Amino acid sequence: MQYLRTDDRMPLTMKIDVVSYPYTTPFSITGYTFTESETLLITLTQDGVSGRGEAIGVYYCDETIPSMIGQLEAIKDQVAADLTTNALLEILPPGGARNALDCALWDLRCKMKNTSIWQEVGVDPKLLTTVATVGIAEPQAMAKQAVNYGKYPNLKIKLDGDRPIERLEAIHLARPDASLVVDVNQGWDFKELQEYLPQAAKLGVAMIEQPLPRGGDEELEGYTSPIPLGADESCLDLSEYAVAAKRYDVINIKLDKCGGLTEGLQIVKQAQIDEKGLMVGNMMGTSLSMAPSYVIGQFCRFVDIDGPLLMQQDIENGLDYAEGGIVGLPTAALWG
Repeated sequence: MQYLRTDDRMPLTMKIDVVSYPYTTPFSITGYTFTESETLLITLTQDGVSGRGEAIGVYYCDETIPSMIGQLEAIKDQVAADLTTNALLEILPPGGARNALDCALWDLRCKMKNTSIWQEVGVDPKLLTTVATVGIAEPQAMAKQAVNYGKYPNLKIKLDGDRPIERLEAIHLARPDASLVVDVNQGWDFKELQEYLPQAAKLGVAMIEQPLPRGGDEELEGYTSPIPLGADESCLDLSEYAVAAKRYDVINIKLDKCGGLTEGLQIVKQAQIDEKGLMVGNMMGTSLSMAPSYVIGQFCRFVDIDGPLLMQQDIENGLDYAEGGIVGLPTAALWG
């Protein structure tokens, strides 16, 4: 993505806002409970045209709203000089700040050229079917949540080391029609993984995401799992892809991790070369975070763009979540 500077163009301006979106109910994963998404909203404006991007950051990398704002404030002069997405890769590290700015640049480009994101990336878009995520709770409470997500054929089940198979069995009994993906968020060790795999396979689990701790998953090299294993925390960005590809069958691309759509597309390209499975995930933002992830989802077997389902209220012009878990294409009023 490149812009050509001309003398009669106004400088590119960047506006930073922080917007909080409370969840409908607290949402629990291994080691954490969340009650809201505090989002970083970037608005870029040039010649009266604006583009937006949103980020939540990577909590397990100690990213915070203030730390991301600090990164953006430090490069505001470079932003004003018509920053490009290619140049952005060189001046900010992967993470939430770069993601918000990168996605805002893509949106601005579409708006200024009066094109769509699909034209810009050369993709004929298809509708995506997202999972709905069931947070950790008592087994029967998780089963009830699975029933409440009846219109979603694909469920992602958050588990930890406390009664994981009991929880899975309760959900499978309540929703035998559902395809199940398990997300452990680093909550097991290798022995536990080996213990739980046969039982999970009997329940038809399609994939297990991040079973082992980041930095503690070397035992997966050379290991053949009866269920595909996915890397989330173990593959933040392109620099970590090569090692993760030796250990995992599926790579979960989250734009907050890799720092935006630009690098996300680079990971897609490398994974396709290596014939790795792909998943697109989210850090629980609004539809403004899900929209650029929708682009990555075009290349993925597993799609997790359900962040807005957890919230009391989505951003204006949000995505449409319809029967069957089908998510409508982002409109230009939202992004891209």
